[in-house]
Amino acid sequence: MVKRVHNFCAGPCTLPLSVLKDVQQEFVDFHNAGMSLIEMSHRSKEYDAVHMEAMRLARETFGAPDDFEVLFIQGGATLQFAMVPMNLLKPGQKAGYVNSGSWATGALRDGAHYGELYTAWDGAGEDYMRMPAPAEIALQNDTRYLHVTSNETIGGIRITEWPDLGVPLVADVSSEFMARPIPWKLFDLVYGGIQKNLGPAGMAVVFVRKGALTDANQSIANYLRYDVHADKQSLFNTPPMFAIYMLGKVLAWMQDRGGLAVIEQDAADKAGMLYGVIDASDGFYRCPVNEQNRSHMNVVFRLPDEDLEARFLKEAASADMVNLKGHRSVGGCRASIYNAMPKESVGVLADFMRQFAKQNG
Repeated sequence: MVKRVHNFCAGPCTLPLSVLKDVQQEFVDFHNAGMSLIEMSHRSKEYDAVHMEAMRLARETFGAPDDFEVLFIQGGATLQFAMVPMNLLKPGQKAGYVNSGSWATGALRDGAHYGELYTAWDGAGEDYMRMPAPAEIALQNDTRYLHVTSNETIGGIRITEWPDLGVPLVADVSSEFMARPIPWKLFDLVYGGIQKNLGPAGMAVVFVRKGALTDANQSIANYLRYDVHADKQSLFNTPPMFAIYMLGKVLAWMQDRGGLAVIEQDAADKAGMLYGVIDASDGFYRCPVNEQNRSHMNVVFRLPDEDLEARFLKEAASADMVNLKGHRSVGGCRASIYNAMPKESVGVLADFMRQFAKQNG
């Protein structure tokens, strides 16, 4: 077995080792077909079984009600920044956006090309260090939906209270996809790229309420229409077959572990291990975000100065802990501890942090 490092990358993510080994065994000759899955026709019975099972597992694992469609769409979450207003907004309607950081800003910027969008709450004045309380969100008349980014990967903040303000919610859940349940009654659409918690890059999974599709805009190209993907069961064109295959494997792994409840508790436990070290370090480590909104997926922290941060990152990499550097736009350090990140790896990092602070504090 080739040595595996402790990979704290913010995306693409660490994937379950058992899944990778399973895929390795099947890759060259899928189920005695004499070819790999990604060489087959997407209309073959072998791939059809893989596709439909992944759709079933996605709905079942996330607990999506029957009145939601499950869609597999190429392009990741960034394409959804445009597709959401393209489909959901009609003339005279507008959408409010909670601007909570880099990814929410991107959704607002890109979506504004395709509909009337406005900022319902802006965290820029506080350097995006917290999420809003629902009472702070200001909705305008004729608002079709409120868009939220449930977890900001770069800033390390998460929503702790979903806003129930009388309009449907739309959420980008990319960086905590299927890491906690959501109250479906509040939502018309939930989307996310799969490359942080569920599989390789290149695809988004979209859950959209069927009622929203009946009133969706149809004056756009076919590939950009949610109703077209729903009618064709995400087989309108050649789908991203390998990403869907991997998604199904990871979802089955999640269910074998106990499903969403166990994944959610594991996420809280892993994050708590690192925040515990930070809070007990007498200021050597500092998490800049509001404590109530600390992310369970992306733990951001600073050291006393940039020289110490550089030394920390270098020594961590030498000890096989990689991809701990914070995003280039904010600096510092960031440990991304997605669903497949083993608790043992988080424990190794926590022990290293304690030792580094003891030697350099």
